[in-house]
Amino acid sequence: MTEQAILAGCLQNDSSAQRELYNRYSPRMLSVCYRFALNREDAEDMLQEGFIKVFTQIHTFQNKGSFEGWVRRIIVHTCINFLKKYKKFNENIDLAYAGYLQVKEETVPSLMQAKQVVECIRLLPVGYKTVLNLYAIEGYNHKEISEMLEIEESTSRSQYTRAKVMLENILIKKKILEKPGSEINLVAAYKK
Repeated sequence: MTEQAILAGCLQNDSSAQRELYNRYSPRMLSVCYRFALNREDAEDMLQEGFIKVFTQIHTFQNKGSFEGWVRRIIVHTCINFLKKYKKFNENIDLAYAGYLQVKEETVPSLMQAKQVVECIRLLPVGYKTVLNLYAIEGYNHKEISEMLEIEESTSRSQYTRAKVMLENILIKKKILEKPGSEINLVAAYKK
């Protein structure tokens, strides 16, 4: 079934088209949810809520840009709303734990396993992980993030910086990175 046929069917509330859309996009969108969630159950809840929004808002898709990108934006916003609803974003950590290391996002060490990086990112406190995902992976700027999360722009910037520092510290402790200053490409890690 083509994407256009799926869209047309979904606009008519055709359950087979809805099932096809869900089967086509849910694995990729679950991985998006998993990046924001504390556990698999939360990720699955985020995915379900997100697809309910996709089905109820599908009439607003205007064929500008990719349909998958449109679905992804809905899923990301659903994840953020889920975290805010259950107050899972308001965690904070002691700055002393983070240390003062530098992380560069441009390249991935050739021996680094992307799955290991993703799992280490999941160890970050929710606020750090959320800002890191939104900025480094989803491409939102700090102003957009501050509006989405209802925080100050400076808070977004500092949480992003602290998340990078803490991530490097975790990667070094787990012997994924050999030394401070090794380079990490977060986008490439998530795309694998």
